[in-house]
This record gives sequence, C-alpha cells and structure tokens, in this order.
Amino acid sequence: MAGAAPGSVRDATMDATLLYREEIYTDRAAATLRTLVPVTEDGAPDPSRATVYLGEAQILTNMGPLPINFEIDATNLADAVAGYADAAKVGIENAMRELQEMRRQASSSLVIPQGGVPNLGGGGKIQLP
Repeated sequence: MAGAAPGSVRDATMDATLLYREEIYTDRAAATLRTLVPVTEDGAPDPSRATVYLGEAQILTNMGPLPINFEIDATNLADAVAGYADAAKVGIENAMRELQEMRRQASSSLVIPQGGVPNLGGGGKIQLP
C-alpha cells in the first residue's frame, strides 16, 4: 500500500528477542491465570528473563461482563495462584478508578454557556465543545 500509516499491518513485525510461550491455567469456576514463559527464538526457555503471571477476572456491569486483566507479582506458579485474589482486588479497584475518571472527563466536556446562545434564545443550552 502506498503511503501506509505508521503502525499499520505493513509495520507488524515480531521481536525475536522478546518472545514468550503462553500457558493458561484455570480452576474452571472463576479464575484464569496466564503464564508467559520467556523463550529464545528457537522456543527454548530463556532463563535470563523472568516469567510473567497475569490474572483475568470479570465484573458484571449493566452493560454486561467487563474483563479485567492484572499482573500478579510472583516467582512461580504456586505463588501466582496464592496471590491471585489480592491481585484481582487491586486490578478491579484500578479498573473502577479508570471508569470513574472516564465518566468525570465525559461529564466535564459538556459546556453550558452563560446567558444563552445567540439566536436560540434562553440560557442553559448544552453545547459540545
């Protein structure tokens, strides 16, 4: 494609020095744990980098389930399983704060002019910036 934008499909490349193998663990009830095991470009384990543990949870909203992803500070699978609940709590709290901030920003973007809008009469008309 001529003139493709940066970040487009043409620029999609993988960095062979940052590869991970993904393993998924679940209790088949509510918890899902993803383990990202660092590997070399030939797929062998890379002991020079730390394994990453990610938790997944969902909270129910009036718009349906909202997926929450969070990192678990752990050095092995057993520690990640033990730390799942605390990390999930922090992840959900962070998501709720972000939602509240997005609501605040959305509500503060409304501009209510003082004295009305010319040729529309009256005041208090809501106008988007």
